[in-house]
Amino acid sequence: MRASPLLALLVLSAACSATQRDQPAPPASTAAATVNLGVVTRTGGRHAVRAELARTTDEHSRGLMYRRALAPDSGMLFLFDDDEDRAFWMRNTLIPLDMIFAAADGTIVGIVPMATPLTETSRAVGTPSRYVLEMAGGWCQDHGVAAGDRIDLSAVPGRAR
Repeated sequence: MRASPLLALLVLSAACSATQRDQPAPPASTAAATVNLGVVTRTGGRHAVRAELARTTDEHSRGLMYRRALAPDSGMLFLFDDDEDRAFWMRNTLIPLDMIFAAADGTIVGIVPMATPLTETSRAVGTPSRYVLEMAGGWCQDHGVAAGDRIDLSAVPGRAR
């Protein structure tokens, strides 16, 4: 008895669908909103940053997952509506990141440097923050950025000034 061509097509289609579900999601196809920020150090340095905005729960969940690189001085700014002790992980994040936690006024309250990719370790600074700026791992050290410095958030749309 021969299998019908239709049955063979259905089996092949189901196999392809299962394989596609098991693959990591590709980066989002829609362009994220971006903003130009400045990171200002207490020693007088000012570093320009181009940051994608993560405003929604979905954008927060996705973060910088599946990225293979970041352009120089580029990152992602996570925006939240309240101050909270925040924690991040690196699931499906392929590159090391510096996580810069900032209060509502932009003061950097803590930094998690060089977070290891592809891990589910919870990373936090133990201090409430309103914003988290993720940059390529080593960026803070290379630019002399530390807790107590400030992110100039004046260009962030909808932010109370």
